[in-house]
Amino acid sequence: MSRMAKVSGSRETVVLVHGIWMNGLELLWLGRRLAACGFDPRYLHYHSVLGTPQANADRLAAYIRRLGLKQVHLVAHSLGGIVVMHLLDRHRGLPAGRVVLLGSPVRGSGVARVLAGRKLLRPLLGRSLRGLVDGVSPWSGAQALGVIAGTRGIGLGLLFGGLSGVNDGVVSLAETHLDGADDFVTVVASHTGLIFSAEVAGKVCSFLRSGRFGGGGAQAAEASKT
Repeated sequence: MSRMAKVSGSRETVVLVHGIWMNGLELLWLGRRLAACGFDPRYLHYHSVLGTPQANADRLAAYIRRLGLKQVHLVAHSLGGIVVMHLLDRHRGLPAGRVVLLGSPVRGSGVARVLAGRKLLRPLLGRSLRGLVDGVSPWSGAQALGVIAGTRGIGLGLLFGGLSGVNDGVVSLAETHLDGADDFVTVVASHTGLIFSAEVAGKVCSFLRSGRFGGGGAQAAEASKT
């Protein structure tokens, strides 16, 4: 079931999309900071293990259309970014809006490949396995799209292997690079830490307002204090 926040005046709506093994509650802190920045946060819960990224993209599309708005921004963490990329590829005529991906393995996840190769661990990824292993195509859509990646290598990925070079503990930096994205920035945060970071919230606010991570303005600064 989707949880909707109360609409506040003409505040721009942003839908937050969680990652694998999550339910959306962990995004409430980021949503609070985005609200302080002037946005109206909404939250989508989807079945990250039982459903494919494509099926979850269809679920997200139906949710967005039910909102009945002319503009909807999207902020997605980890697997949520894969879901959003399938959304943008499969569904045309969606409301205008900007997109930010947080630590999403858009080039495929090395950790997921390791799990896929181990019989006892493969079920942990469920029907999202293929999407996490394969990644997504380069971005060529009309929406402004930005990517934020973490560089603090602390996370469950260290237990399984599959990481290479700079990483956030679950996703390697190289796996987050999306050809065609409008902007890219790194922050010193772990994979899970991305959604709790005040710095990340400020950069998200900046991108949703201007299509760039740089600067941030008063609204991003205010969000970072929250």
